[in-house]
Amino acid sequence: MISRVEIQPGRYHDSVRLMQASKALQGVTGVADALVAMATELNLSLLADMGFDTDAASGAGPNDLLLAVRAETEDAITEARVALDSALTHRPASSGGLDVPPPKTAGSAGDVNGANIVLLSVPGEHAFVEAMEALETGRHVMIFSDNVPVAQEIVLKTYGAEHGLLVMGPDCGTAIVNGLGLGFANAMRPGPVGMVGASGTGIQQMCCLLDDAGAGVRHALGTGSHDLSEEVGAISTLQALAALDQDPATEVIVVISKPPAAPVAAKVRAAAAECSKPVVVTFMGENTLEEGAGEVLAHLGMDQPAYGSWPADQDDHRPGLLRGLFSGGTLRDEARFVASPQLGEIGKKEDDPGHTFVDYGDDEYTQGRAHPMIDQTVRIDRLIEAAADESVGVILMDVVLGYGANADPAPELAPEIMRAVDAGVAVVVSLCGTRGDPQGRDAQARVLNEAGASVWLSNAAATREAVRLVTTRIST
Repeated sequence: MISRVEIQPGRYHDSVRLMQASKALQGVTGVADALVAMATELNLSLLADMGFDTDAASGAGPNDLLLAVRAETEDAITEARVALDSALTHRPASSGGLDVPPPKTAGSAGDVNGANIVLLSVPGEHAFVEAMEALETGRHVMIFSDNVPVAQEIVLKTYGAEHGLLVMGPDCGTAIVNGLGLGFANAMRPGPVGMVGASGTGIQQMCCLLDDAGAGVRHALGTGSHDLSEEVGAISTLQALAALDQDPATEVIVVISKPPAAPVAAKVRAAAAECSKPVVVTFMGENTLEEGAGEVLAHLGMDQPAYGSWPADQDDHRPGLLRGLFSGGTLRDEARFVASPQLGEIGKKEDDPGHTFVDYGDDEYTQGRAHPMIDQTVRIDRLIEAAADESVGVILMDVVLGYGANADPAPELAPEIMRAVDAGVAVVVSLCGTRGDPQGRDAQARVLNEAGASVWLSNAAATREAVRLVTTRIST
């Protein structure tokens, strides 16, 4: 095999385009491995894990482009370079929009069609300037970008609140406004539920549980993962809560968050108590999303269904630890809340002892890479590692569907799930999706189940199954 590693200083491309370029190279005949990514610490570590010589990348930084190819022949290397240049320079054909130059700033983007919301997805160090420009032109802002300093977030949200503008984010992956999904969002039926969420996958799981019960969602206003921290103080959450209370089409409000700072939680509860409509508060560590969905349905006079599952016979798996490989932080936190009473303390880092549940959507793992809901490379690598670890008996992972997510995740995961099951490891999947999602929820479930995984539509139920599998083997 021939290997090439190259650094192109100062050449930036967004993580989704780089993921697509990597896949294009891997499809070239004779290419065994390829990595195209920004030279962040995570990607340099991945380069070493893939067995490449890292000397050529010495001194490279997150603003430099990393190229690595391993192929059978020099001709394959050459063909891979051609495929790379094509992937990085290709521009999609016009979709028939206005025949004007593309906007270069957030403010000018809003001017094209009179939009009142600007969605930003730029490197974190540039997000503040763009967001402030959008606010100064009188537009609400959704900031998909992560790695934005909290001090800048506070400035943006304070300015927004003072001018009657909502700042969703930074690190806001999901929102629904008047039934239109922004960022990662599931295909939802319209309805009377309004949400406020400091959690993208928390919003998505709640949407999916309600949709499966026949309830619809009109608004789901994301606030970003840091909004309920003590520093930020729920600025956007309180604004969104007030806005939904004033919306005549919203009948029930639900607030969702990872475990918030205690003083901030009290502030949110006090504001909820002042609302004229029923408010269901679901904070991870206090109740589950499944329980929160039940409360919402009760307010609507609807019954909570038995959420679907595709079970697999895995009771004879090898005994061992439980590994959680999550793309959603709130789904990880909910799983820890459900599992801890029986399993004890569950680590949140890869090198923690005992059972571990890791959120691969955390900033630590997304610098220079697409979110794992789009690019499953890192989680697939960890799935392989966990299956090869004789101390591991059960793997629990989430798969999140919907707009913006991986177009067909199950076939990418299925081969390694099958190998893990063949090695004696039980695999449980929490599948977050609706019947209307473009990936085809039930078809995705069948592919995962046929690979040997047990699949559950409720994340809490999936966790309970994983805990049952672990504890059953311990007790026997």
